[in-house]
Amino acid sequence: MLLTISTTHVPATDLGYLVVKHPDRVQSFTTTGGTAHVFYPQADVDRCTVALLLEVDPVELARPSKGHNGSALGRYVNDRPYVASSLLSVAMGKVFRSALNGASRDRQELARTAIPLEIDVPAVPCRGGTEIVERLFAPLGWTVSTTSTPLDPQFPEWGASPYTHLRLTGTLRLAEALNHLYVLLPVLDDAKHYWVDADEVDKLLRAGEGWLGAHPDRELIARRYLAGRRTLTLSALEQLRAADEVVDDTEIPVDAVERVEAAERRTPLVQLRKTAVLAALAETGAARVLDLGCGPGALLLALQAEARFTEIVGADVSSAALSMAQRRLKFDRMSDRQRARITLIQSALTYHDSRLRGFDAAVLMEVIEHVDESRLPALERAVFGHAAPGAVIVTTPNVEYNVHYETLDGHRHDDHRFEWTRAEFAAWSTRVAQAFGYTVDLRPVGECDPRTGSPTQLALFRKAAPMPVLDPAESPSAIASGPEREGAQ
Repeated sequence: MLLTISTTHVPATDLGYLVVKHPDRVQSFTTTGGTAHVFYPQADVDRCTVALLLEVDPVELARPSKGHNGSALGRYVNDRPYVASSLLSVAMGKVFRSALNGASRDRQELARTAIPLEIDVPAVPCRGGTEIVERLFAPLGWTVSTTSTPLDPQFPEWGASPYTHLRLTGTLRLAEALNHLYVLLPVLDDAKHYWVDADEVDKLLRAGEGWLGAHPDRELIARRYLAGRRTLTLSALEQLRAADEVVDDTEIPVDAVERVEAAERRTPLVQLRKTAVLAALAETGAARVLDLGCGPGALLLALQAEARFTEIVGADVSSAALSMAQRRLKFDRMSDRQRARITLIQSALTYHDSRLRGFDAAVLMEVIEHVDESRLPALERAVFGHAAPGAVIVTTPNVEYNVHYETLDGHRHDDHRFEWTRAEFAAWSTRVAQAFGYTVDLRPVGECDPRTGSPTQLALFRKAAPMPVLDPAESPSAIASGPEREGAQ
């Protein structure tokens, strides 16, 4: 399978600095399924073309772990060596890694610059027809040209095959172009040659940073890229929505003004929830805060923006989520002073972790519903008993409100183990507060319906003030008998 990238930027041979491959040499790399070769069919001052040719090893391809069409002959009779697919994306990730990351040791300014590009892929599978190519690439600034391949040129009555010759032209940064291809080639193919797990969500979000969240077909892209796995798809979409809410105003493009104005007319629930949590934290006067189950860092970004929080710790059981949080917080761009305020740790909230002790407040924002109810007592002991912060803020969905979501069938998230009514949440909160020496205040979050309540419910737990230790002479019995003693005298 073949991919070529051309530019007319002058001098065009600077393309070699961007892909970190010398135009005068042919280079070969061992990659998944075969060998990738990089060479330059043309390398002139006015025009330069770099080619990636992937030769697939048929023996390697036939291994059971490669996962093809599921049939007995699928490992031996398939189109994998001839068409652009996830195999080509993996090769790109290995051969053009620096370019994908937008890094160039010798031409970093050029790596940040949009240049004229032409991308040619002779054989691309298009599951769903060639119109899907336009849907996927045109919103990203590409001019799309496709030429359908007939099933058999000798028998035109058989119609078109599911393959097309793809040509993209546009003025973009090379990193943007490569990340578009890295994600969308497997999406067009609608297949993966390897098992898809939670790590693929992180790959998708990393490669889609800056463009996937605003794509009109992001649901289709996420679903296909993640091989139709519903839990992973919902996780990716939820993280994309969360990322949208923390984009700095200066980064909002002009053509997004209408979307921003529409969002301002109706504040999303996730923003209302975050605002309610920050308001509750402000009431406690907390300076050292835990974000338990921090996920990809949506709340951490809001905490970072508040100077009153002098120490912030994000804890999550998922290393992939912590990696994404680190990128979203832009750790690599922080000053030493800023970085000293924030720590990310991997920790399971159902186990005692002494690193979490001694904080002013802890937040579990939309966390407890992801824990099996049978494991909640372990979480209670670990958070309220062992870590024992001065205050704990818990938010969780109100299942009674779900009737307002017309398309909802079941829980709001595929990974939710339960969703509670207001009475169930109140009963749990009261029991936990009494068991671990806290008081609790229950609050609605979001628009309240007189019948079903609010979409989210919040509990603010505060450590109950200990009884004052009195001098024996000031005990209640001594105080009560004081006047009698005076009278006796």
